[in-house]
Amino acid sequence: MHRLPAQIIEAIEAARVPSPPQMLLRLLQMVDDDRTTMAQLAAVVEQDPGLCTRVLMVANSPALRRGNQLLSLENCLVALGTRLIRSIATCLSVQSMFERRNGVAQADLANFWSHSLLVAELARGIATASAHPRPDEAYLAGLLHDIGQLILLGAMGGPYTQLLSNSEDEDALYFAEKESLSVHHGEIGTWLVDQWQLESTFGDGILFHHATPEEILTADSLPQIVWLAHVLSRGTEITSEITELANSMLGNKAEQGLTSIRDQAIQRMISIASALGIPTPERDAGGSYPSMPRPKLTPRPPENCPEEALEAMVNSMAALQPLQQDLFSLESNAEILLSLRESARILFDINRLAFLLCDSKDGKLTGREVGGQPPIFRQVSISLEAQRSLAVSAAVSRQVRSTFDNIEHPSSLIDAQFARALSSPGLLCVPMVTRENVVGVMVCGLSSMHHARLAKRLPWLLNFGRIAAISLEALTEAQAFRNQAETAASEQFTRQARRVAHEAGNPLSIIKSYLKILDRKLPEEAGVRQELGVLTEEIDRVADIVRRMSDIPKAHPAGPALDIGELLQELLVFYGDTLFRSKGIALKASAPKTILPVTCDRNSAKQIFLNLWKNASEALEQGKQFSICLSDNVVHGGNRYIEARMEDNGPGIPEAALHRLQQTEPATDNAPRGMGLSIVGALAAKEKILVTCRTKAGQGTSISLLFPCIIPSSIQGKK
Repeated sequence: MHRLPAQIIEAIEAARVPSPPQMLLRLLQMVDDDRTTMAQLAAVVEQDPGLCTRVLMVANSPALRRGNQLLSLENCLVALGTRLIRSIATCLSVQSMFERRNGVAQADLANFWSHSLLVAELARGIATASAHPRPDEAYLAGLLHDIGQLILLGAMGGPYTQLLSNSEDEDALYFAEKESLSVHHGEIGTWLVDQWQLESTFGDGILFHHATPEEILTADSLPQIVWLAHVLSRGTEITSEITELANSMLGNKAEQGLTSIRDQAIQRMISIASALGIPTPERDAGGSYPSMPRPKLTPRPPENCPEEALEAMVNSMAALQPLQQDLFSLESNAEILLSLRESARILFDINRLAFLLCDSKDGKLTGREVGGQPPIFRQVSISLEAQRSLAVSAAVSRQVRSTFDNIEHPSSLIDAQFARALSSPGLLCVPMVTRENVVGVMVCGLSSMHHARLAKRLPWLLNFGRIAAISLEALTEAQAFRNQAETAASEQFTRQARRVAHEAGNPLSIIKSYLKILDRKLPEEAGVRQELGVLTEEIDRVADIVRRMSDIPKAHPAGPALDIGELLQELLVFYGDTLFRSKGIALKASAPKTILPVTCDRNSAKQIFLNLWKNASEALEQGKQFSICLSDNVVHGGNRYIEARMEDNGPGIPEAALHRLQQTEPATDNAPRGMGLSIVGALAAKEKILVTCRTKAGQGTSISLLFPCIIPSSIQGKK
């Protein structure tokens, strides 16, 4: 990781990277349009170094990053989601209003923006022409190669503004930075990229873009591409020396196409600038395009007057209103806290932030339920009655409290622990309170210099804390109302289900009693007795299903082993004619003449077979065939199974319906065949039955069920 002097790091950690207002306006318009795709958003973000920096930083933060680095802007935006993107765009817009209001050193970004976009387009063109494997990475490195200038401008203000004013071009600025600051903007940009834990070669492209021609020849391909793009962006004539150097770096792959690459990049930059309403830069007397931000100072309003204080309060409420609307659209505490974290980073340059929330049970402050912050915040539980920390003081007083306040606070070791955990010399605690309740406290790590910069914006911070509290409390109330409504609906359903079960039980009992009477009247040798037994068993199963409508689902206790062969014979006796033979469908069945014990619930196995048979019966026409074959001693993955294979020569199963077999929950739509297959998938998953299916349109379907097998000696009985 690239290291910088400590005083420079302290200055730039809270630096802002501004974007042209045209870019922010375009982004806000797009995120408000439901038809906007992530690819379209990425196309806008990739046109601005400020937006690109913000998106890459948030997407690669510990709270969102899962595994590998994210360099694709589209992947970054997918990771963020549209709601968080909307919050970021809103906060960046509010931040620009902060700066206009407070008269801070600003800059005309048109030249800087155009230069960055041109270098990015050139880098992608060169990377493509030279067959570089990642041209989009070259584009991003080109877009961010001068981002250090914006960071230094935001961090240092006046002193860096003077350096910009005194420098004729970027080369002069480079040497002035090294002399005055002992670092140059390439090192600052590299330091920023290193914070995202991206591959070092990406940062190298930013670090070495001011290297000498002799030095760049010894670098890897990505720094060479960015360096060459930077040279070409100046707009001067492409000399034979530049072409020769390009061929030396890229192995004669660029050939003589540099002029074409540059012309296309310039045209692309001009068309994008025109579409956004950003002034197109004009070449200077030497033929080069201007590239640096040009300072402009907005007059600071008069201080310490009532009119200014009133205006500040009104502006605070109005400016933060869109943020509150964005927070209200979020659907979980985690989403709100993540949005607050990034909003604080953008609006107040607070990069180290933790949350303590008020426990609803005991009223103590704790971060137990908040992820993505140091362990100490998850471990503590601080009573509001004991004035033992700045966090409690902020919550009780409903005011912002800081280590650097002029008033004295009791010394607290927990404050020292918080500061150490946030790697900061001090703390700033922002209460999250509503009119009646304390919701929590934001604990921010910062330096005395940063605190001094925030001094004028403490009312904004206090209002920010109130918005956070209102959003969290509103979500809690909404969840409570939703839970209450769900409980009421569940209770109403349970009452109705019990009524249905009671009413359905009467006719089922009558039918079952009649079957018993009929059974007694039949002679002992009557062959229909077996059919009556199966019918009685099915009535019992229907009664059990109806009875369970009002029960909370629970796992069935393990019962005796099931003889799948015997069950199959019973089902064939009762359903073979009804589903197949009566419709002219030939039915074939075969099974070993031995006991086939499986670990499966009897009713679940019945439902699986009957749903599959019913689907086949509905799909097959007269003259078609359906066969079922049981096989034992099947070994799969080292385990023994009994296979039930069903085959037909029908039309096949549609792709959409086929996916139902892999579902672990029954479908909720009204498609009967899809519902049957989803029930099969859910029951098979529950009983650990392996299901495979081969189907082809017009040629038929083969479905295999692998039932977990047990040894015959473990059979405890049959139903």
